[in-house]
Amino acid sequence: MAMKYVTFLSLILFLFSTPLNSQDTFSLVAVDPETGEVGSAGASCVDLTSFPGFSDDFLGELFPGIGAINTQAWYNQTNQINARNRMNNGDSPSEIIDWLVNNDVNGQPGLRQYGIVALVNGDSESAAHTGSSTDDYKNHITGPNYSIQGNILLGQQVLDSMESRFLKAEGDLACKLMAALQGANMVGADSRCTSNGTSSLFAFLKVAQSNDTFGNPSFVQSVRTSNGDGIEPIDTLQTLFDMAHSCAVLGTKDKTSLESQFSIYPNPVDDILTIGNKSNETYNLEILNLTGSILYQTTFKHGIEIKVTTFKKGVYFIRISNGNQTFVSKVIKN
Repeated sequence: MAMKYVTFLSLILFLFSTPLNSQDTFSLVAVDPETGEVGSAGASCVDLTSFPGFSDDFLGELFPGIGAINTQAWYNQTNQINARNRMNNGDSPSEIIDWLVNNDVNGQPGLRQYGIVALVNGDSESAAHTGSSTDDYKNHITGPNYSIQGNILLGQQVLDSMESRFLKAEGDLACKLMAALQGANMVGADSRCTSNGTSSLFAFLKVAQSNDTFGNPSFVQSVRTSNGDGIEPIDTLQTLFDMAHSCAVLGTKDKTSLESQFSIYPNPVDDILTIGNKSNETYNLEILNLTGSILYQTTFKHGIEIKVTTFKKGVYFIRISNGNQTFVSKVIKN
């Protein structure tokens, strides 16, 4: 047990001794008072391959039916645990923030950033803290049921765009969180990733239902890339999100019609992939790999045959869209 503790402590010390101190550059937490859902999403230019002991979503904690906390900037796990204990103790978001500032484990609350939301007596509350010594550009925005925060940002436009997308998005809490992340889908949103040509290096989104258990949310999606890959993690996360979750506001009948409109075969495929379209409408078509890279794109109307002989064996995504709606399907290449 002592050896495990020393190993873990060494990892934490390593985290603070590298230039990667500031983590999870832009994030949000939110609750839905009507459904009782709680959620967290975020992204950063930190290369998590250097920190194998951490999951892609470790900075966000969900408390089913209660609330959510994001702990970021100069991340300290003890502060995160303390925040968790205060939430479980029944403290409100503002009370948790006050406690964390007054009881920072290193006496350096100016280096921390928090976003907290909670369901209180059938309503929602939010609070945030951005330390004065957190790396610029830094700020936070709070609303009745959400908190959006970031540091090392391109500028205020990142947070404003996230808030605008969150408020305008249709669908459930997961859809709103995904839309908010897309609001930060701009090169250098985390300014460290400007040279990489992306907003960040990893991104995550998770939502817990009121009957979920702590640490096991019903919905979790994340993407991890490495520095130099040039892969936009928010785009890849969107692809995975679309495969697992629908934000369509169409009626059941219309939705079923949309999904049955296209035929994709054979699947698995060896040489020629055939895609049929029962309508007369022209659609955009893309084939993406698991990292979100677009390997093939074209437009088609009635149908199309695509030679995939040169594709490596594995799983690919077919994304078909007309500007208003998107259909995503998984295909296996033998």
